[in-house]
Amino acid sequence: MTATGADRKEPATYASAGVDIAAGERAVERIKDLVASTARPEVLGSIGGFGGCFAFEPDRYRSPVLVSSTDGVGTKVFVARETGRFDSVGIDLVAMCVDDLVCTGAEPLFLLDYVVSGKLVPDQMEALVSGVADGCRQAGCALLGGEMAEHPGAMGPGEFDLAGFAVGVVERDAMLGADRVAAGDALVGLASPGLRSNGYTLARHVLLERAGRSLDDPAWPGADHSLADELLRPSVVYARCVLAALAAGAVHAAAHITGGGITGNLPRALPADCDAVVERSSWRTPEIFTEIQRLGDVDDDEMARVFNLGIGMVLVVAPDTAEGVLAALAAAGQKASVIGRIAAGTGRVQMSGSA
Repeated sequence: MTATGADRKEPATYASAGVDIAAGERAVERIKDLVASTARPEVLGSIGGFGGCFAFEPDRYRSPVLVSSTDGVGTKVFVARETGRFDSVGIDLVAMCVDDLVCTGAEPLFLLDYVVSGKLVPDQMEALVSGVADGCRQAGCALLGGEMAEHPGAMGPGEFDLAGFAVGVVERDAMLGADRVAAGDALVGLASPGLRSNGYTLARHVLLERAGRSLDDPAWPGADHSLADELLRPSVVYARCVLAALAAGAVHAAAHITGGGITGNLPRALPADCDAVVERSSWRTPEIFTEIQRLGDVDDDEMARVFNLGIGMVLVVAPDTAEGVLAALAAAGQKASVIGRIAAGTGRVQMSGSA
């Protein structure tokens, strides 16, 4: 039976169902230059195809190993959404992916991103991808492609999530790992001025819910910047400076300090017969961690299990090359210090002293 008169409805379209194809096309046009700004010589073509093409040059390597990593930004995106500031969380995405890769000694080659939203807004997409492109330039890798998806019903207007996938390469005989670590090695900690992209569920619970702080409030009493500024502080991208350190000294292993903190991540770089002895007094804990602990009455063990506490990457190095590694990191603009040593043990982290 055909509907007539008052019973007749407008034809259904994708747009009426909640997906705006035209907005997606506008967003793609707006990010083309951002993507192009990250290109390496190996990149073939531009965005818009069915796959990103990278002309890998195996002749550059004796025995190349491809290394891959995937990650997201986590609940830090809630802070971006609440403030309407979307141009830095893309840097966090790149850091979470490429700084995992570099723990094997791999040079990041390229990254693909995936952005999903309840309603695709070209301005928001452009800002998000601008951050991803910035992070890729910092890491020296290409933003080879990605996907923007609109999921009405599954997510509300303004809601979004951000994930990525990166690939790097390392010579097989140059790979870092626990098998190279021995008692007597030094621990070099690379400074992180903020939370990076980890522990935000606890940080938001303590600061915004439990303490009732506003994102417009000072980050802590006497701070000259807002809590929003602090929580949106972009992650340091360590990849390039770690590669510089590899060229300067005998780096045996590396641990990216993300969710799980030092106590949860450093064991991944330890053999079964060694412990990492970390001296807490060897670096200053950034104020934001002190504020979270104070307002949430969080105990020391929980803080160390959730947050990086000011160290975003740990390199395990031969003791006689530690000074050369520190000099290379400083030349690359990265603050670092010796924060402990490797001792005989059972694969655990011992946190000694106080902050």
